[in-house]
Amino acid sequence: MNALTPVAPATPTVPVIPENAPFTPAQRAWLNGFLAGLYGAAAAAPAPAAASPAAPVEDFPWHDPAIELEERLALAEGRPMRRRLMAAMAQLDCGQCGYLCQTYAEALAEGRETSASLCVPGGKQTMKTLKALLAEAPAAAPAPVPAGPSGPKGEKVRFASAARLTGEASAKDVRHVVLDLAGSGLRYEPGDSVGVLAPNDPALVEAVVARLGATPEQAARLAEALDIARPLDRTLDLLAGAARDPAEAAALRRLADAEDGAEPADADLLDLLDAFPSARPPVADLLASLPALKPRLYSIASSPLACPTSVELCVSVVRATRRGRVRDGIASCHLGHRACAEVPLLAHVQSSHFRLPADPATPVIMVGPGTGIAPFRAFLQHRHAMGAKGPSWLFFGDQHEATDFLFRAEVEAWQQTGTLSRLSLAWSRDQARKVYVQDRMRENAADLWRWLQDGAHFYVCGDALRMAKDVDAALRGIARDEGRLDEAQARDWIVALARQGRYQRDVY
Repeated sequence: MNALTPVAPATPTVPVIPENAPFTPAQRAWLNGFLAGLYGAAAAAPAPAAASPAAPVEDFPWHDPAIELEERLALAEGRPMRRRLMAAMAQLDCGQCGYLCQTYAEALAEGRETSASLCVPGGKQTMKTLKALLAEAPAAAPAPVPAGPSGPKGEKVRFASAARLTGEASAKDVRHVVLDLAGSGLRYEPGDSVGVLAPNDPALVEAVVARLGATPEQAARLAEALDIARPLDRTLDLLAGAARDPAEAAALRRLADAEDGAEPADADLLDLLDAFPSARPPVADLLASLPALKPRLYSIASSPLACPTSVELCVSVVRATRRGRVRDGIASCHLGHRACAEVPLLAHVQSSHFRLPADPATPVIMVGPGTGIAPFRAFLQHRHAMGAKGPSWLFFGDQHEATDFLFRAEVEAWQQTGTLSRLSLAWSRDQARKVYVQDRMRENAADLWRWLQDGAHFYVCGDALRMAKDVDAALRGIARDEGRLDEAQARDWIVALARQGRYQRDVY
């Protein structure tokens, strides 16, 4: 993104939108007027001619998970292939691929990465788009061996506990996971994430080893080093080339190309081995085609002021039945059910842009349903430990108040002490009409707008594809209704908030 460029009148300094920012002249003029009003100055003026212009910073206007794929691609039209590939990603920088959106795109464009199926949240839509884009350009020379990115190795930490947060009658199994950092050297701040490298489900590994006749050394790699839950398109291509049955080879190629209706959908390695028994490449080649196991990232739910030698997480255990077999989330099920204190885990801290205001008196608005409450528990715990009394407002919700009110005792205690000024709750299944956090925002539109006009920072954490989009739409609606802005002005106002660091999202 382009940085705001300060003008230099005597008093006071007012930021202005630079000429090369991705706005029309009318949008730029409106934003400059908004910033001038915000900073209490008259109209913003251009920088003096004598000032040395800053080097232009490349902007990525498509790098927003709330923007639909087609619009992202349109925003990247005319850019180099590496940027068009980036626009096809899910824009979450979630790390599940072992890259960020930008670096994954660059690796594909340069031939350092050979798989177009690494973007898990983007799914088939992203994979098909990446393949179509790559087909437009001359193929870059691939790396001699398809080696995945080398993610952080991590430091050894000790698993301490995984107490259940949701009630027994809840449809969800959410765990309060505590990791002991003593001796690891790891440090964190509220808003950071922790990456945990967990082994595969032993039962799944045992079944795959039995189908392949793998050696003990190969079995160990399948257990500890390779992702057998998410085979890549290159794995499917390898299986298709080895299939002795032409029908199985054709079906595998349809899966590799992400064709609509191709089965088995969302297959793990065991699914493929069972569905295509004639596809048996050499085991060493098959293992080389699989992606490396990568750390799973979780938003940290604790403050180092309250937990100086540990880190706490809010983990939803992923477990589902598909084609008659129970599928476990790799890291969530390990942390929730299999981890023990005697076997260390590898973990690393990923620093984040998601930060509390430097001034504890600045108002904060936090929107985090479900496990999205994690960083806000860290924020509130931190502010409580500091004795901060600045206004704070939490929007939280889930299915049922009786079973899904995560960290209820702490939240209510923070209300009583004044650490939390306001609490808006949304229980989607406790009445006939479903109620979500964005509905509570609309109900409190006038107060929300007043807080934002008073300089509040607005934070969102949770699901990017549904909740975060709905919250963004609700915020724009509040800007239109309460601020009397038209659609373009509301969008520009939100862009200005984000560029001031006052609208931050931790979405996945």
